[in-house]
Amino acid sequence: MRIIRYTDAEYANESRRLDRRAEASDRVREVVSSVIKDIRERGDAALLELTKKFDGADLTPDTLAIPIADAELAIDALEPRVREAMEASKRNVQTFAQQSMRKAWSMTNEQGAEVGEVFHPFERVGVYVPGGTAPLVSTAIMTVAIAAAAGVPEIVVCSPCGKEGQVNPNLLAALRLAGATEIYRVGGSQAIAAMAFGTETIKPVTKIFGPGNSYVVEAKRQAFGVVSVDLLPGPSEVLVLADKSANPAFIAADLLAQAEHGKDSGAGFLTDDAALLEAVLKEVETQGAKLSRQDMVRSVLDKECFLMLVPTLEEGAEIVNNYAPEHLSLITEREQDILPLIRTAGAIFLGNYSPVAVGDFLAGPSHTLPTGGAGKSFPGLTVDMFQRRTSMVRLSKEACAKSESVVRIFSEIEGLDAHGNSVSVRSI
Repeated sequence: MRIIRYTDAEYANESRRLDRRAEASDRVREVVSSVIKDIRERGDAALLELTKKFDGADLTPDTLAIPIADAELAIDALEPRVREAMEASKRNVQTFAQQSMRKAWSMTNEQGAEVGEVFHPFERVGVYVPGGTAPLVSTAIMTVAIAAAAGVPEIVVCSPCGKEGQVNPNLLAALRLAGATEIYRVGGSQAIAAMAFGTETIKPVTKIFGPGNSYVVEAKRQAFGVVSVDLLPGPSEVLVLADKSANPAFIAADLLAQAEHGKDSGAGFLTDDAALLEAVLKEVETQGAKLSRQDMVRSVLDKECFLMLVPTLEEGAEIVNNYAPEHLSLITEREQDILPLIRTAGAIFLGNYSPVAVGDFLAGPSHTLPTGGAGKSFPGLTVDMFQRRTSMVRLSKEACAKSESVVRIFSEIEGLDAHGNSVSVRSI
């Protein structure tokens, strides 16, 4: 782990390096551009070849989709305790979503026009659920279940399969339990391209959701405009900002939990207390030695984890804003002073007894959050992202007449006399 102290000569430079912007490498952009072009030109044929190349699975057009009946059987085969856990998570996620659903409203403006908004769910959305080293059952719930809560009728899911074409049965069950209506065993940037542009087998969607690796995130970026996208959630990360009131064992546990995500995930700890920094460092070594994913955790700790001693928590908060972490754990006796300073975190976990893992699996807000610095521009996934907004305007003859003079002035300024006439002709 990299240790940075404000007394170090390189402290200012190290702090500046933590001011991140979400940006793909030239190599990633080129690969994704090629994949999208191939999918657009050759459809299923390209999708099957790329799945064979990247995932080692030899599929056919007939085996791209996983029958919904198979997903129903996977639900039936769940252990009772596993199904209960999935159902508990789904209830919290959908209850939270329903509370934040945007509702239709209207008002009367000063000219007497009735104006307002109505909201409708997207008709067909795509959700990407990563595969990789762990079956992300929680991601299935924290994306698909929100789409279902919003009333989306067609929820298309793509998730990579193993070399034999299999998808983890727990993940398959979770997808259907959450509300997926179509499930395809394909992953990577090719899956994003297939959902955005369509193939012979996969009909195009109108908006794409979900996290993924750098290639998936870049594919969403390049598909934007053809489809809408939710945000740019990539490899997972956590930042902890704490003072002497924090329990070092708890902080170390959160850092290690993040490292467990593996390649490209990141973890950082900032504190104004030197003794706490040393205690956390020791706890990381002690707890880390007992974990099952030793190689993976150690690799992340060595390459992507840092501990930083800052002069004040206020300066730590500014570094947090520059870093824009996916998850922030804030543990301080001065919460009322420091919390208002945080502006760019995807989600904030407050106090010693708010582990990030509860947010990952159960709390209610979606764990699909902006990463890599994208939190400066994007919020986390919310139910309103599954809703399409439409404004509504209704004028009576009297309201139209009262609006005419202002519209005429704008029309004269902009040289658009037909605009003015379209109001004047109704006001005679």
